[in-house]
Amino acid sequence: MTTYAAPVRDMQFVLHDVLEISKQDLPGHGDLDRAFTEAVLDAAGKLAAEVLAPLNPVGDRQGCRLENGVVRTPDGFRAGFEQMREGGWTALDCDPEYGGQGMPYVIGLAAGEMFSAANMAFTMYQGLTHGAYSAIHAHGSDDQKATYLPKMVSCEWTGTMNLTEPHAGTDLGLLRTKAEPQEDGSYRITGQKIFISAGDHDMAENVIHLVLAKAPGGGEGTRGISLFIVPKFLVNADGTLGERNAVSVGNIEEKMGIHGNATCVMNYDGAQGWLLGELHKGMRAMFTMMNEARIGVGLQGYSVAEAAYQNAAAYACDRLQGRAVTGDENPSGPADPLIVHPDIRRNLMDQKSFLEGARALAFWGAHLIDRAKLADDQQAHDLVSLLTPVIKGFLTDKGFDSAVQAQQVFGGHGYIEEQGMSQFVRDARITMIYEGANGVQALDLVGRKLAAEGGKPIMAFFEMVKSEIKAQETDEVLQAQFCEPLKAASKDLQSAAMFFMEQGMKNPNAALAGSYDFMHLFGHVALGLMWLRMAAAARKALGEGTQDATFHETKLATGRYYMARQLPATAMHLARIRSGAEPVMALDAARF
Repeated sequence: MTTYAAPVRDMQFVLHDVLEISKQDLPGHGDLDRAFTEAVLDAAGKLAAEVLAPLNPVGDRQGCRLENGVVRTPDGFRAGFEQMREGGWTALDCDPEYGGQGMPYVIGLAAGEMFSAANMAFTMYQGLTHGAYSAIHAHGSDDQKATYLPKMVSCEWTGTMNLTEPHAGTDLGLLRTKAEPQEDGSYRITGQKIFISAGDHDMAENVIHLVLAKAPGGGEGTRGISLFIVPKFLVNADGTLGERNAVSVGNIEEKMGIHGNATCVMNYDGAQGWLLGELHKGMRAMFTMMNEARIGVGLQGYSVAEAAYQNAAAYACDRLQGRAVTGDENPSGPADPLIVHPDIRRNLMDQKSFLEGARALAFWGAHLIDRAKLADDQQAHDLVSLLTPVIKGFLTDKGFDSAVQAQQVFGGHGYIEEQGMSQFVRDARITMIYEGANGVQALDLVGRKLAAEGGKPIMAFFEMVKSEIKAQETDEVLQAQFCEPLKAASKDLQSAAMFFMEQGMKNPNAALAGSYDFMHLFGHVALGLMWLRMAAAARKALGEGTQDATFHETKLATGRYYMARQLPATAMHLARIRSGAEPVMALDAARF
């Protein structure tokens, strides 16, 4: 059976040595000293390791089942969800006016990493609820907030997002679900939605669905879409639950992974719903939820890989296979452990250097969201909007690759279900697909985000990289090992952006054919920036005589590996981008 231990020490390093969150002039940050955040993260880590992780293989084996219209979750999930609620873990960064604890988003994200690493399928129930909470909090009326948010913050009621239909995946303009206005101000929602994560279950009293539908007078495409609140059980004026709404589960999808989460076909047969936000402006309201969800999916991508890595590293240290080429390192045993072999070290270092960089990037993204919300910082808002497709797409692509690498350490035993490694691979796979498939993220990055605000966000990112490299100009070690590689990678990113500017208007396919490579190129540069920041923090700690020198020396060695072995991939991605559209578009459809 697989195990999980929360990486609290590394999280503390990112929060306090890199982001310096307790020193930020933002509401709620002054109280976030090391002792406080350590207490929060230790408690979250204990719940993740002792409650959620043991349920992970249970959920994988049993899955969810539909019995007489009711979705049943795997054994132990209800009790685990109750512990999650009782501990207040569903409400860490929610508004205190509705029962939340009011902590910064970055703290909620850190706890979410541990929960997702321990049991991704389980954690999705409260994760989807948080997204629905955010949409209602941002766009709901005072009455809607008062009606739904307190119960959603506590997860007595959970939430979903209903976008996809059988004939319309990413192209939401094709959706057919209808919303017919009623005299009392409500709407009757009719249609079918598919792939609805946490669509129904037996762990909460009510499920609050946020449903995209077309109301009369909206026009064609996405312009006609509105967003509606459609509860499973109607809510009476006094807040008690009323009769069952006309929404039902048609089926539970049989999936490759995340078996413990109920992915449902939802049927709306004239269900009563209420407009959320403005009529025919549903996409704007939904994107409040989707942008948060995309950061969360990026988190899932590397979180599952973190759990896989921990198990692979432990196995490599214990499993005896072959002898070191430089001489026996376990002379009293029949063989040396796997960890002595350079290719196993390469495999593990690929994972470790990615995971620690990914954590820093995700935490920085969450911190930018905090700055945007709490300080009304437009630059932070623009920067995190630019980074969102990178966080979602790059971290999930590389997270899946890392989970496969972790499985590879086990050899044939990794392919056997008894070891549990295949679950990490199967669970991680969905992160590359849902909340906007990664190809769509790349198109969004190149087609919309690069040109946003006249290109100011991407130029601000380039200036940030330049200034942070310059800030370390007196440190010869950092200059040679971190700054110079990052400078070269950043130039590759700038060259790619310039290629799109030069080619995009006269040959749009040239830009779109290179979009996926651009997303990965950007991801590598972003992680390179994170490694420069972490290396500077580690160097500072060592210079001040830290009592934890081993941790900081390990951090520097891991960062050097990323800069030397991973960051040079930017040159490959740039070469692909510069090849243009011709190699990609050379064959007509009939020749595939």
